[in-house]
This record gives sequence, structure tokens and C-alpha cells, in this order.
Amino acid sequence: MAKVKFRGRLAATVGALMLSTAAHAADVKATMIIYLNPSVQFFNPVVKGAQDAAAQFGVDLDVQYANNDPVRQNDLIEAATVAGVDGIAVAISSSDAFDKSICDAVKAGIVVIGFNNDDLEGSKGNCRQAYVGMNEFASGYELGNRMIEKFGLKRGDVVFNPREIPEASFAVARGGGIEKAMKEKGIKVETVRAGLDLAEARNIMAQFLIANKDVKAVFGTGSVTSTVGAGAIEDAGVKVPFGGFDLAVEIANAVESGAMFATMDQQPYLQGYYPIAQIAMAKKYGLTPTDVDTGQGAFLDKDRIARVKPMIGSYR
Repeated sequence: MAKVKFRGRLAATVGALMLSTAAHAADVKATMIIYLNPSVQFFNPVVKGAQDAAAQFGVDLDVQYANNDPVRQNDLIEAATVAGVDGIAVAISSSDAFDKSICDAVKAGIVVIGFNNDDLEGSKGNCRQAYVGMNEFASGYELGNRMIEKFGLKRGDVVFNPREIPEASFAVARGGGIEKAMKEKGIKVETVRAGLDLAEARNIMAQFLIANKDVKAVFGTGSVTSTVGAGAIEDAGVKVPFGGFDLAVEIANAVESGAMFATMDQQPYLQGYYPIAQIAMAKKYGLTPTDVDTGQGAFLDKDRIARVKPMIGSYR
């Protein structure tokens, strides 16, 4: 696949980052780049984890949002590099779009740690030194197999797997895991672009289910489709099992009520905490950053959801 190079308004972004990093004296300076916008509640625990690590390890932390704009994200990576930060934590939401800017940062001596999303080829496809996040393909495969077993899905069945941003690495990986589980049993997977707007995604999912009465199960791919999935199924007037990813109050409520079978939790607090902690330890002590799989024990069904529900938005 061809590498994608983006150009943008780098000078203005560099200035903003320099002012931000100059505002506080600290032993270590780090920039965290989230690929979506601040309204996506999933990232609240990520930011809390990063801020907690920054306070503990003496890091001047600057959190930036790319608003699902690859040009802006590359600008932010390049600006942090020019500003001379010690480390960059970045959600690698594309396997191609950020290769050059991340490699340039590493060549400049900056510690770059991916979080939440990784290159689909891992370290072979990107210069980042470590990745902190769930194994998304494995989690999709696990959820798929659990639902096959639980609900007796069989050869010839059709399941529905709407994806917020189908080309995003998280959707490709999670959806790929689900597809692998289904393909092994001869089950067909249908998918659509659902987008990031909750109301729009709910409507798109409901309309698909109304038009496709043969669907035997629904799989949310991310926090949006998983948040609205139970409502979309209700709107469509059908009864099919539903499983998904991530945590939100709506998701926990759906699992508790039985409207949702289970969700795969990727522990976003750790995705914020560990990258900043590792940047600090690499800078201060020369310790090598390492991969951390935050999806261990990710399966949350009705028996397990109550324990984590009070922590949604902070530590979960």
C-alpha cells in the first residue's frame, strides 16, 4: 500500500506547542495526541491516566486532539518534534498516514509510544518504540467465538458488524478478528460505515436491521456502535444477540439488563498512564519502552460488569 504524506500549517502548530511546553518547568516534556476530539468520552480515562502519570513522574504533559484529521495529526507530530519534546504518545489510527512523521521523531531522539491504535503490522510497520493497548484482532476473534458458542451461530447464518471508521486500524483489526471467527464456521459478515455521531450511527444500524431480517447477531466495533447498538436493535423491532467493545454507562446498562451479551474492555486508563510513565523512565533512567497488552481479561459480561461500572469515565 502506498505511503501517504500530508502537509499542513506546521508553523502555527509549532508555536502553540512551544508556548504550551514552556508554560511549566518539568524534568520531562511529553505530548499526547488523540486522533479523535474531546467529545469522545472513551478517551476521558486515557487522559486521566496520562495526567496521573505526569504528576507522579514530573512530566510537563500537553494533550492534543487531531479531530479525526490525518493532516492535523501529522502537523501535531511534526510540531512536537520541532518543539523538542522528550516523548510523544500517539494513537496510530492509520497504518500508513503517520509513518514518516513518527520515524522523523524517533530519528530526532524522541521516544514515541503508540497507544489505543497500532499499525496493523506492529513494530514492522512503524518506527514507534512500543505499543500500549489491546490486541484488537485477538479480542475480535475472542468475542466472535464466544458469541458463536453462546448463541449457536452456524454455517449459512448472517451477522452484522457496523464499523465507525471502516478504514481505521482499530476497525480493520477488530472486524478482522470477528470475520476470522465467523469464516471458520461458514458465517457471513455484513458491514456498513456507521460514523462517529451517536444518533446517526443508531439510525444507520436500525435501518440495516429493518432491511435485513435474516441477521442472527450484531457486533459493535467501537465505542459508538457499542453504545447505540442495543437501542438500534430495539428501534428495528428485532431480537438478536449483541456484543461489542469498550465501556460507557449505556454499554454497562445494556449488559446489566441483558440487552447486550458482553463488551470487550481495553482498559483505557492504562493506555494513558503507561505511555507517559515509560517516556519519563526512558528519559530519566534510560529504560527501554516495552509493549503492554491492556486487553488482558477484557471480556465483561453480566457477571463481571457491576464491579467496573462505578469507575466508568475515570479508571475504566
